[in-house]
Amino acid sequence: MTADDLDGVVEVARIGFPDHFEGRDCFENRLALNAGGCFVLAAPDGPVRGYMVAYPWRREAAPALNTLIDALPDDAEVMYLHDLALHPEARGGGHARPVVEALADLARADGWPELALVAVNDATPFWARHGFVVHETPAMAAKLASYGDDARYMLRPL
Repeated sequence: MTADDLDGVVEVARIGFPDHFEGRDCFENRLALNAGGCFVLAAPDGPVRGYMVAYPWRREAAPALNTLIDALPDDAEVMYLHDLALHPEARGGGHARPVVEALADLARADGWPELALVAVNDATPFWARHGFVVHETPAMAAKLASYGDDARYMLRPL
């Protein structure tokens, strides 16, 4: 992902997460903090058809939606998969697995013990197929309230 991709990322995000909107400044912030964890799906000179954003974060924590982060935490414990979205035209094409596995390989090589994420939009079964398991704790239940009733915190050991 580059700064030139951000408008396309926002358009895919608007379609993929209409109830969990995050603005261009949020994606720009994450790209600046961890460019190595930001990916796009696009043909050369074609529109963005998907993206993934990940960065180091604390275990059993999730940043509030559509907020800027001043810095990555020094006490990060996991690689947090903030977002993965595909344009409807790209869904079902087998694009998710390769990028999730690429992130897992990068995170493992960097010494992270787990990937973490918050599944929304009834995506828990999708993430389970990628090796993630629901991890419920009282602390996370309160934090997930802003993500919606179906939100689940999930972990994938590496």
